[in-house]
Amino acid sequence: MPPSPCPPIADVNWPEEIADLRESFAGALNVYRTMAHHPALLSAWAPLRQHVVKESALGPELTEVVILRAALRMGSDYEWAHHVSRALALGFSEHRITAIRGTPEGLDGLIVSAVDALFDERMLAKAQEAELAEMIRRKAVIDLIAMVGFYSVLGYLLNTYDTPIDDAVQQEARQQPALFSLMPHETS
Repeated sequence: MPPSPCPPIADVNWPEEIADLRESFAGALNVYRTMAHHPALLSAWAPLRQHVVKESALGPELTEVVILRAALRMGSDYEWAHHVSRALALGFSEHRITAIRGTPEGLDGLIVSAVDALFDERMLAKAQEAELAEMIRRKAVIDLIAMVGFYSVLGYLLNTYDTPIDDAVQQEARQQPALFSLMPHETS
């Protein structure tokens, strides 16, 4: 396989115009080191990332449910592995994470169904949106829609440029390879 035309940018080659971002969130992860090939985009991305990832009305747990399902639907090994790590840090059980691959029950199931609708129908049906709004409030529904779009864009970039999973997450994944792998293999 030919090398990626946009591998994660090392510190020594980091664009000067976004030096401040390297010292904050962007220098910490390969996804943003890949995006650094387009400094203006990464600069514009930063405030939206702050809202979508850190300040969403969904809260941290439902955010991870949305991202994990979007990663699965995008076929993004990078996002799946990174967000399995985050979900575990939030206290998700292995069962809950595994259920997100299929059809979980309860609120997780409602969220997974909404993510699937956005991928499949490119919208939420009126009844589905109303049920979600009743359960999690309308601002959270809008954040869910924005989050699916946000992580779809990241998935396109990550998949196009074969962005490698960051070392710390790879190390964690070695302990539970089936959980961290987007498409786990059966073990004998």
